[in-house]
Amino acid sequence: MDRMLIKDVLTNVPIGTAVEVAGWVRTVRNHKGKNPLSFITVNDGSCFSTLQVVATPTLPNYETEVVHLTTGCSIIVKGKLVESPGAGQPVEVQADEVHVVGWCDPENYPIQPKRHSFEFLRTQAHLRPRTNTFGAIARVRSTMSLAIHEFFQSRGFIYLHTPIITTSDCEGAGQMFRVTTLEPGQEDFEKDFFGCKTNLTVSGQLEAEAYACALGRVYTFGPTFRAENSNTPRHLAEFWMVEPEMAFCDLTDDADLAEEFLKYIFQTILERCREDMEFFNKWIDENVIERLENVVQSEFVRMSYTDAMEILKKANRDWQFPPEWGKDIQTEHERFLTEETFNKPVIITDYPASIKPFYMRVNDDGKTVAAMDVLVPKIGEIIGGSQREERLDVLISRMESLGMNPDDYWWYLDLRRYGTVPHAGFGLGFERTILFATGMSNIRDVIPFPRTPRWAEF
Repeated sequence: MDRMLIKDVLTNVPIGTAVEVAGWVRTVRNHKGKNPLSFITVNDGSCFSTLQVVATPTLPNYETEVVHLTTGCSIIVKGKLVESPGAGQPVEVQADEVHVVGWCDPENYPIQPKRHSFEFLRTQAHLRPRTNTFGAIARVRSTMSLAIHEFFQSRGFIYLHTPIITTSDCEGAGQMFRVTTLEPGQEDFEKDFFGCKTNLTVSGQLEAEAYACALGRVYTFGPTFRAENSNTPRHLAEFWMVEPEMAFCDLTDDADLAEEFLKYIFQTILERCREDMEFFNKWIDENVIERLENVVQSEFVRMSYTDAMEILKKANRDWQFPPEWGKDIQTEHERFLTEETFNKPVIITDYPASIKPFYMRVNDDGKTVAAMDVLVPKIGEIIGGSQREERLDVLISRMESLGMNPDDYWWYLDLRRYGTVPHAGFGLGFERTILFATGMSNIRDVIPFPRTPRWAEF
């Protein structure tokens, strides 16, 4: 008999079938008296639901082991699947064997069968996936990852692995982690491991452009790093990015892809993670399912940065950051547009060149660039993208105006020398997307082991 996942036992196995399952004990109820019984709830992480196991004194290890089980113990159970006479579960397992694989110290086990604060659980990141919330997050994260690959693979995109160690600062902000073997204080990078100054990547975009200019459509999906000292619920030092890049396309094509992409991944988790999503809707955010369905069913609003600024300026409200043309759109502005003005996602395009990176295509007005941000309710920006500057002379001029040395990006400029084409792409912060999809409020809670300023535990 093959061991089965609890998910399959609950959905695919006929009553009366002999089954074997393994997992961790959530709760135990020992009924004493004339007809003693033990009711053990077990979860193996394959689904949100637990499986109830009924053990009787006929088991040879009932008195020596079964009645001493506590939350956190790991067990293997063999028995028969039967209809459950109790409320709350349609089936249960009548145990023929209960093997204790690992005991758990009940006095010191930090994950007790009660509600714990998320702040406390961050200090127990190695054990928190055993809780309902973090098990559900892990399953949603896994399903969304698969949906991302499905989306791009079905549309002819090639999955690209871009380097984690790089010499390029894609965003131009300088907030990068140095990678070095030099002793502290040494600055002779010719003696360093790579013979030059290197950092952890903030984006795989530049390398993705190189492959898009040969293969047409590519996407990256991997970790990126920002040495930004922002200790907020929205920032991580290590996080995952999804970055597609397409040749022979413009900003409109880019926006179309972004809208289709978001609708696909949210529809997927609504369908495949329904039980987990209902948990989030009940205990975390009572509007999360409705909000995702709204995204899937809506036609995204599209408007220019200039038009968005006019709406914000006319709004009858006090802003923490008063809107002004030439300044970035803040989270409070993004939420006003998506939640109060349109009640749906909004794509803002054509931002001032002065607030955007060097690689974005300069528009004919010379003041704005072909950039876009996709905004959604509750969190604001979820995707940022642009049409890339494919004109060599314009790109060099833009670099020089920003104080960049074009020689440092010689290979990037070569893409404009040898068969240049219009091309565009975007970046999606994976953790921020999971925040939106689950209703969680702190980004530290949607990545297994968060890395933030002054925190690199586990």
